[in-house]
Amino acid sequence: MERLPFIAGNWKMNKTVEEATGLVRELKTSLSGVKDVEVAVAPPFTALYSVSQELMGSSIRLAAQNVFYEEKGAFTGEISPLMLKAIGCQYVIIGHSERRQFFGETDETVNRKMKVALTHGLNPIFCIGETLKEREEGKTFSVIRRQIEGGLQGLGENEMKGVVIAYEPVWAIGTGKTATPEQAEEVHRFIRERLEKLYSPEIARGVRIQYGGSVTPENIRGLMGQEDIDGALVGGASLKAESFSRIVRFREM
Repeated sequence: MERLPFIAGNWKMNKTVEEATGLVRELKTSLSGVKDVEVAVAPPFTALYSVSQELMGSSIRLAAQNVFYEEKGAFTGEISPLMLKAIGCQYVIIGHSERRQFFGETDETVNRKMKVALTHGLNPIFCIGETLKEREEGKTFSVIRRQIEGGLQGLGENEMKGVVIAYEPVWAIGTGKTATPEQAEEVHRFIRERLEKLYSPEIARGVRIQYGGSVTPENIRGLMGQEDIDGALVGGASLKAESFSRIVRFREM
């Protein structure tokens, strides 16, 4: 089964509305004609609607950076899946290490968000990854196993068809350090093997697994050359049209 590569740009807490719409205008031009890679951008909440309008008629998908696990109610500052769906989001990033690190997200809350996103037709980009301390202590695979089993608990095979997994070693996010293609592939293969045990060979073959952590135009081709790496969740390099476009067009480099 051939998996369509998926490159998503996580803009994090960057870009005003004007800057965001300007960037997607550039991307629409520089990525026109790209058909062999699925592309998404994840602007901050304040820019989602404007970016959604700008992307109409484009093949670039819209993603949100987070979602709350209730549909509505007295949850000041949170955004519901209904709100995201209403403005055209197709994907939502869930469980990013920065959410876990700075905002106390746990495998349990991540799991609740996964379920509510899928219920409302949003495709989760489910983030997992170990810290430098965990890697140095040889805990990488036990951490990944725990995050997978906790985050996907209660999800059936049909729901898994809408899930993208993003492996982001925490020690490589925004640090300039990148896992070697071989290091990344080792974890991606482990993730696929866990999916086979939890679900089926068909699900394991079908789920796309992105790599994230200081992805650049210079290292994307080596990463994408690995059998189990199906794309990238790009941070800093997604904030400029030139660098993000080069990553998306990795086959041409």
